[in-house]
Amino acid sequence: MQWFRFGATTRKLMFQSFLIIASIVVVNILSRHYFFRIDLTSDKRFSLSSNTKHLMKSLQDPLKVNVYLDGDLNVGFLRLKNATANLLDELKIYSKEPIDIHFIDPTNQSSSEAQAKAYAALENRGLHATTVYEKDGNGKAVEKVIFPWAEIIAHHDTVPVNLLVNIPGNSGDENLNASVEELEYQITDAIRRLESKEIEKIAFLEGNGELSEAEVYDASTALSRYFEIDRGSLGTDPKALDPFKVVIIAKPKTPFTEQEKFIIDQYIMHGGRVLWLVDGANIDTQNLTRNGQATILPLDVNLSDQLFCYGVRINPDVVEDVQCINVPVNVARQNDPPQFKPMPWFFSPLLLTSPYNPVTRNLGAVKADFASSIDLVGDSVHAKADILLVTSNASHILAPPAFIDLKHLPDPEDQHYFNIQNVPVAVALSGIFTSDFANQMVPEGIDPHTPIARFSKPTRMIVVSDGDIIRNDVQDNQGKLQALPLGYDRYSNRQYSNRAFIVNAVQYLSDQDGWMNLRSRQFKLRLLNRLASTEGKLTWQLINVLAPVLLLLVFAALYLFIRKKRFQ
Repeated sequence: MQWFRFGATTRKLMFQSFLIIASIVVVNILSRHYFFRIDLTSDKRFSLSSNTKHLMKSLQDPLKVNVYLDGDLNVGFLRLKNATANLLDELKIYSKEPIDIHFIDPTNQSSSEAQAKAYAALENRGLHATTVYEKDGNGKAVEKVIFPWAEIIAHHDTVPVNLLVNIPGNSGDENLNASVEELEYQITDAIRRLESKEIEKIAFLEGNGELSEAEVYDASTALSRYFEIDRGSLGTDPKALDPFKVVIIAKPKTPFTEQEKFIIDQYIMHGGRVLWLVDGANIDTQNLTRNGQATILPLDVNLSDQLFCYGVRINPDVVEDVQCINVPVNVARQNDPPQFKPMPWFFSPLLLTSPYNPVTRNLGAVKADFASSIDLVGDSVHAKADILLVTSNASHILAPPAFIDLKHLPDPEDQHYFNIQNVPVAVALSGIFTSDFANQMVPEGIDPHTPIARFSKPTRMIVVSDGDIIRNDVQDNQGKLQALPLGYDRYSNRQYSNRAFIVNAVQYLSDQDGWMNLRSRQFKLRLLNRLASTEGKLTWQLINVLAPVLLLLVFAALYLFIRKKRFQ
């Protein structure tokens, strides 16, 4: 009788084992034909967007990826490296073509000479090193050189990818977390540039005193990686702008004619995208540089009614802000040797960027010069507005007619003077807009039989009340004009985020497939308590080493006890 019970139990165990093995075999067979992955994280950090999956499934060429973020890394950069490796593995799974991934440690060289040579080769390709200062286990300061870059290669073309987002003022952990958030966008952006067979066109308008080609050279160079760039005046052809995905109006100085406004308006009504960079006030900067004095006057380029119709108003004023750049000012007395001292230049504010819009998310401050304030007007339910750039919480608006005198600048500690917060300087508009010519006749000079579209297709535009945001300085270098980097401040030797803002703005305007939404991803930053983890280091080490062993012993003891009670 005892033998019979034991045999039944054995048969039951054998049947259960057979079901488990059969289930595993069936799952493996199905997984060969039906692929799926489950991301259990709350912020879906291991999930690819549908756009990325479609891109990888339609890949036309094999890819090679060289990642130089390798070697002796601290915890933060190791996390960034692992996130990069995980993303590349995900891309490889969905890719139609093979992806060859290599992690390369530039510091792993046979000699110091070979290491210097390897560093120089990367620097010459534009892959600049990042120096990290940290303490080792003994508290000794250690300097490490890290190359947070990747190169994506396809059919002999190479696109570098900067893996590190470095926002001044953020902690190292915050910057590394932002870098992880940006990974999918940055890498897929490089792949799309390699795979793109058709290049879209954008245009800088001329004919109304806009910035010259030399003054937008750096922005044009950055945008040329994505677009074919053209320049020209409007003329009288109402379809002159139709071939262009985005039109840029950069700091006009003379009024637009009704013909020109009509062409721009109808371009927008048919789905065109415009980046407006228009000043609200006119300042004689040459007199200011020469005599230290200047008058602020309203600047009318005959666009106020058109922009008002779209939902914004650029005010004829100038914003002062305590958060600004410093410029050297001669504080010596008359007839004494020059003595320069850095002084805050309130008319060059460092604008704050919105963390809620893909154009400005994870960007540092943007440098402006004599920016005006912007008001949102109208109550259209078919269009929405997002503020992109604002001043700090200590600002002042100087309304014309006003006078600037370098010898009588306000005190930055004067809270009664700097009593305005977060003045908008740039805004993104999207939706359906009403034509400025909805209730007007076709302007003289345009074919009178041209139909007028009174409402737009769903479209976008960005309005910036400072044309200098896209202007790079030009200096004379041994008789040749040289364009300085956009957003570069020669006095502090710092580069602000103007270039990235302009590139993101144009990409946002031209984006039809929602790629820019990848820049809106947010991963919650979960940090350890450094003090607690350092003070209780030995305790946590013992818990992590001994706890699994103790749990295993307890489980084994319970299993043997239950088995003995069951079969005794």
